[in-house]
Amino acid sequence: MEYDTLINNGLLISMAQGLPVVEDGAVLIKDGVIKACGKANEFFGVNVKNRIHADRKIIMPGLINCHTHLPMSMFRGLADDLPLDVWLNDHIFPAEAKHVNPESVEKWSRHSCIEMLLSGTTTCCDGYFHEERVAKAVMESGIRAVTGQGVIDFPAPGVADPKENVREAIGFVKRFKDASPRLSPSIFCHSPYTCSKETLIKAKKAAVDLGVLFQIHVAETRNEINLVQGLGKLSVIKYLDSIGILDEKTLLVHSVWIDDSDIDVIKKSRASVVHCPESNMKLASGIAPVPKLIEKGVPVGLGTDGCASNNDHDLFAEMDTAAKLHKVALLDPCVMDARTTLKMATIKGAKAIGLDHITGSIEKGKSADIVLVDMDKPHVTPMYDPFSTLVYSSKASDVSLVMVDGKVLVQEGKIL
Repeated sequence: MEYDTLINNGLLISMAQGLPVVEDGAVLIKDGVIKACGKANEFFGVNVKNRIHADRKIIMPGLINCHTHLPMSMFRGLADDLPLDVWLNDHIFPAEAKHVNPESVEKWSRHSCIEMLLSGTTTCCDGYFHEERVAKAVMESGIRAVTGQGVIDFPAPGVADPKENVREAIGFVKRFKDASPRLSPSIFCHSPYTCSKETLIKAKKAAVDLGVLFQIHVAETRNEINLVQGLGKLSVIKYLDSIGILDEKTLLVHSVWIDDSDIDVIKKSRASVVHCPESNMKLASGIAPVPKLIEKGVPVGLGTDGCASNNDHDLFAEMDTAAKLHKVALLDPCVMDARTTLKMATIKGAKAIGLDHITGSIEKGKSADIVLVDMDKPHVTPMYDPFSTLVYSSKASDVSLVMVDGKVLVQEGKIL
């Protein structure tokens, strides 16, 4: 049999069960699927069309950005150093009303896809408006993505009448359900304070009926509990659970202001959480109890959030920040170790967005979503532990090759 590609002679970090590390590792690929991986000497004599030499490089799964708003790269640096409510209500919402249209959404989504691919991200989970144009940019770029049509209870770009918000989201999912094997449409309710109880229930029912992921910002700020109507004595998490929002296909973004009982509710519901440390730090929203969530077995992925509140899509920097933030917050240098953090950006992130059967690790039968990271640079030398090197020393600019579905999209650090 003739195979398409053999990635050869690199340090293979597959992120498979047990986190094995294979020196002089190799990955064999055909039709976009990983057919085998192991020691390079196991593949001598294999008939392949293309050999990629990975000497002095790490072979690893592509990173997974579990929360972003791709078109918002158009607002990068627009309104920095402001409280969340002022940032959102006085700057971002007005800017969106003025500048967001189908053309700008597509243009800046493409821009964000390029930024992510160059920095080793092969999968993202997005939520915004005019999401059909986001989906178009995603499919053209070659990246893998979950794309969520935004739902909010006031006039929004592309949805002038809020009464049509869920209907528009349903239409989006139906149009793009089978558009590409790399695209998974979704429904994204902005938050419990911008969507009524009726809207949340209606949107979640639609997501369940369509079998797609339901995304929502939740418990991002201390004041959110005062903004959500109808809570009574319930927390935001318990409120969402009480109206049937939480299940294994619910993605809870931020989850900063939650307590131990909320974590128990999330665990029982089998919902997942996305941690966006740099955005939460920049907006002074707080620190999510991620070590507790992980200890309870809740799937936690890592996200950058949009470029208006971060201001980049760099998951290498996000890993470094996530690991260090919790150490200083808990005064414990042992929490959020490098292996745990790298799992959040790969296999656990894939689990959080429902794609761990496809991507997130280098294993036989999974899609060939693979990156090579250059280890032949001063800032990563010497390397005693590759996990620590990737989390604490490596930079986005160290990514030399990016492959999605077996197709090379970045080579020698340049987008193809």
